[in-house]
Amino acid sequence: MSIHDAGALLRISEIFYSLQGETSRVGLPTVFIRLTGCPLRCQYCDTAYAFTGGQNKTLGSILDEVKPYNTRYITVTGGEPLAQKKCGDLLTMLCDAGYQVSLETSGALDVSVVDTRVIKVLDIKTPASGEVEKNLWGNLEFLNENDEVKFVLCDEGDYRWATQLLRERNLSAKCTILFSPSQGQLLPSDLADWILRDRLAVRLQLQMHKILWGNVAGR
Repeated sequence: MSIHDAGALLRISEIFYSLQGETSRVGLPTVFIRLTGCPLRCQYCDTAYAFTGGQNKTLGSILDEVKPYNTRYITVTGGEPLAQKKCGDLLTMLCDAGYQVSLETSGALDVSVVDTRVIKVLDIKTPASGEVEKNLWGNLEFLNENDEVKFVLCDEGDYRWATQLLRERNLSAKCTILFSPSQGQLLPSDLADWILRDRLAVRLQLQMHKILWGNVAGR
């Protein structure tokens, strides 16, 4: 057991078991722990229901709740999970318990405090997201080869912006880069054509859970 306080509280929107729909671990049976609250308001957000509500749960009870699913993989997501200070303790306790843990974060909050065993999936906000000014660029210094950077792209302007950023900061040499079309705003086939045309070292990502089940919360 971690030295962190198992009785500490987090506000939890939902805990559910599904297939990972994104990242390089797409398709793997995964337990998702969705924390309540987010300081950002991206125009395409599909989890606005997690901005408020939820239930207070102790870190120990969260571990007890995920154990019966008997899976190696856990994703801590939101909202913005790092907006709750005890999120870091939860991540460490999950790692100590032997899980392979990934964190889905907007990148607007400091990731230097995240346990190095955690796979960080950093969602860099593009101009069309409406929250580009919230990017905390210093976070890029704390990425390693196991982490991933995601861009949700709304239009060709976003694509050009992200491509320039990749080149300026040599991001493809740091970790896996994911380009994801914003559903209903950018055709996946258009994004695929642009990636091939420009020979980018990125992975096209579609949200598999939406292909399977649509916009269903908790899937």
